[in-house]
Amino acid sequence: MRVAIFDFDGTLYTKETFKLLMEHLKNHPTYKQYYKNFYRSILPLYIRYKLKLLPESIMKERSMRLYLQALDSLTMTELLEFFKSMHNKMMPDFNEQVINRLTEHRKEGYHVLLVSGAYTPFLKAVTSHLTFDQVIGTDIPSIGEKIAMDRPFLHIQGTRKNEQISQALQGVTVDWDNSFAYGDSISDLPVLEKVGCPVAVRPDEKLTVVAKKRNWEIL
Repeated sequence: MRVAIFDFDGTLYTKETFKLLMEHLKNHPTYKQYYKNFYRSILPLYIRYKLKLLPESIMKERSMRLYLQALDSLTMTELLEFFKSMHNKMMPDFNEQVINRLTEHRKEGYHVLLVSGAYTPFLKAVTSHLTFDQVIGTDIPSIGEKIAMDRPFLHIQGTRKNEQISQALQGVTVDWDNSFAYGDSISDLPVLEKVGCPVAVRPDEKLTVVAKKRNWEIL
């Protein structure tokens, strides 16, 4: 089986979703009341990151925890509706060139995966117009309908993406040499190196250097 793996932020979607999530909360007619406390909680974290006192990976994981904590009075159903309400606003900023590649791979029989650090229910909600065989994201811990932030929270980033991909494809023989992966950031390198056909999408400076040196395709 051949696979095609797509990153979300900066690849399938041209912008950063966490900034969008912050704006959505700030301007939401019902839930904007939670924004002020969220902002106060995340500000010291962001300052430490900008002062290089906190690694980016830890900053991102803690930020995602704080966002969920700000909304922990919502049920999982309410949270999903909150994410769904972002779909139409995001539509114009999907990368049509990457969507075309996704469509081509599906027609050619590839097993298509969306792999991202974004919340899994968010990914499913805002890509409802697209079809994936599997969606791998950061799961929101819950007990029934209740968000449960006292449970383990695993932000999917870096090498964790490969771990989750391997787990999702366990027991399947994959033709990695003829498989594709799409990513925009140097943090996507572990996934891009996993396949024979890596594609750098609007790559950041560090990934651009690697892609050019290795003669990878650049979109």
